[in-house]
Amino acid sequence: MSEELTASLEDYLETIYLIISEKEAVRPKDIAKRLDVSNASVTGALKTLADKGMINYAPYDVITLTNNGRLAAMDIVRRHELLRDFFVKVLGVSKAEADKAACAMEHGISIEIIDKLARFAEFIEICPRGGEAWANGNIAYCDKALSLDVCQECISSISDKVNENHNKQLHGGRIVKKLNDVRPGERCKVVKITSKGNLFKRLTEMGLTTGTIIEVERVAPLGDPVEMKVKGYHLSLRKDEASKIEVEMM
Repeated sequence: MSEELTASLEDYLETIYLIISEKEAVRPKDIAKRLDVSNASVTGALKTLADKGMINYAPYDVITLTNNGRLAAMDIVRRHELLRDFFVKVLGVSKAEADKAACAMEHGISIEIIDKLARFAEFIEICPRGGEAWANGNIAYCDKALSLDVCQECISSISDKVNENHNKQLHGGRIVKKLNDVRPGERCKVVKITSKGNLFKRLTEMGLTTGTIIEVERVAPLGDPVEMKVKGYHLSLRKDEASKIEVEMM
């Protein structure tokens, strides 16, 4: 849980962040409508968040996040999205049910567990024994109580997949391009960062290391900036920064 914030205050902070992301400005009535609470409840929460240095708030003015508030809100959103996506993609839970469960769990789960969950989800995608077929098999096993007799067929399929991927690498079958050329909705894996010095350090500190999976979410009309999701975090890079990252398409 964000330092000194109750679950309720985290919900308010998360809501402020999401509304700002959607419409760039947020007023108390927007928050009341989104959370289905009274204006008085919103006012009390805003005053508390302002006292804790999370937001800039004054009556009859738009609400903005402080730097600390923005970082705390991003952490809350990351926890929620990682939990939700795990429930949907790995456990086969409906999005509505997954959202509800994520809301209940996001406030008490530690950053260490979230980081491990992110790595586990990434491992499932990149490991030859995992992937979408593995996730679908797990969902079917949970929902339909399938027999483990199907495992042998899966093992054979995995062996074929490993050999296929190995042959692709030997014969140049991989599709490698620069990150700024990846389209929204596409997923890729970091192969190499060609920059050096401060930019290299900054990119690696953002989690953009070899093998990291990237999902490009949005590219501005002129290609600048490139917005993406990395390990549950929403990141934004300038076009020239993204051009320094070589990726393999997935």
